[in-house]
Amino acid sequence: MPRTDDDDWDLSSGVGVTATIVAAGRAMATKDPRGLINDPFAEPLVRAVGLDFFTKMMDGELDMSAIGDVSPTVARAMVDGNAVRTKYFDDYVLNATDAGIRQVVILAAGLDARAYRLPWPTGTVVYEIDQPQVLDFKTTTLAHLGAEPCATRRAVAIDLRADWPTALQAAGLDLAAPTAWLAEGLLIYLKPQDQDQLFDNISALSAPGSMIATEFVSSIADFSAERARTISDPFRDHGVDVDLASLVYTGPRNHVLDYLGAKGWQLQGVPLAELFRRSGLDVPAADDDTIFISGGTGSAHP
Repeated sequence: MPRTDDDDWDLSSGVGVTATIVAAGRAMATKDPRGLINDPFAEPLVRAVGLDFFTKMMDGELDMSAIGDVSPTVARAMVDGNAVRTKYFDDYVLNATDAGIRQVVILAAGLDARAYRLPWPTGTVVYEIDQPQVLDFKTTTLAHLGAEPCATRRAVAIDLRADWPTALQAAGLDLAAPTAWLAEGLLIYLKPQDQDQLFDNISALSAPGSMIATEFVSSIADFSAERARTISDPFRDHGVDVDLASLVYTGPRNHVLDYLGAKGWQLQGVPLAELFRRSGLDVPAADDDTIFISGGTGSAHP
């Protein structure tokens, strides 16, 4: 179904299913004996969503080659890519709190369980923004598991296309204190102008010393319908309602480094291949231009 300005979703359809896909990747990376990441909540959350495809994959009953023409090498790179991405953003938020930041905002939180699994310093508040049904599902599922947040967790149930800054402030965000912002796996699902508005809002809400992290895929401008079908069809063949051609917004958009840099943010970009090297992993042969971006505002308001 094509995107609309007021579409919504749960975790088994539309944009929401991408959160389940990523969580399944974290579950598989957690099971990897190399121990690159540890997300004990990813697997039970994915099982609770109830998509048979991902359950069988996590149980080893469905080989990764079922997702199209995927070789063992490519399958390994997919799991490793999920792991290094997760580790990058884990390290980012922990470094932010080590620097004294005590409020963290996770945008489009999906099945992100960082509020429950990371060792947050006393006094940390983690705000999670997402669709109401997504946050309700995660909160209820984790409560049934007996899981408790390791920080003060505040769910802000609102679409990012709505007035989320007002909702976030109503939930308690302190505009006088620095904030660590996390926008993981989000930008390609926003229109180019909405991506700019997101960063405009973040900049307006950020006190001096705030930090931000995200990833940017410059090739999304050239993402073709044919490529989208190649990626999506195997999932749909196994009963997973995902059609990337209708979910992602392609076409030219501002590069995050340039756009936020012009607003006073001091950021660095790290290619995905470098994250593989940092973790001692073989760099995939596939050409992936994803850049992971993080940094802060310095001493001046952005």
